[in-house]
Amino acid sequence: MAKLVFRLNDAPEEEADAIRTLLEEHHIDYYETHSGNWGFSVAGIWIKRNEDKLQARQLIDEYQSQQHFSSPLEVESFFQMLLRQPLRVLFYLAIILFVLYFSIMPFMSMGE
Repeated sequence: MAKLVFRLNDAPEEEADAIRTLLEEHHIDYYETHSGNWGFSVAGIWIKRNEDKLQARQLIDEYQSQQHFSSPLEVESFFQMLLRQPLRVLFYLAIILFVLYFSIMPFMSMGE
């Protein structure tokens, strides 16, 4: 059974490429899944064989610990995300407003 070893959501493309190369160099079979059109699915790198999971996890952890100090953590602001993924942000805002409307609506009719 396949095991998820690396999430691609919000991972820099350079890091994802390095992980792919690392797995290929060590002859570990993997496949990728993508988040889909709406971004709800798990985008990640999956190991095909359970026996390779421990080795793959160790390789990825070692790589990330080496890269940890060389690249600063970037936090994306709301406006950067709005510019990068406007439809997703608008979709989430619509859901928030929908839930908020139905949460407040019963209390609004109490005063009538």
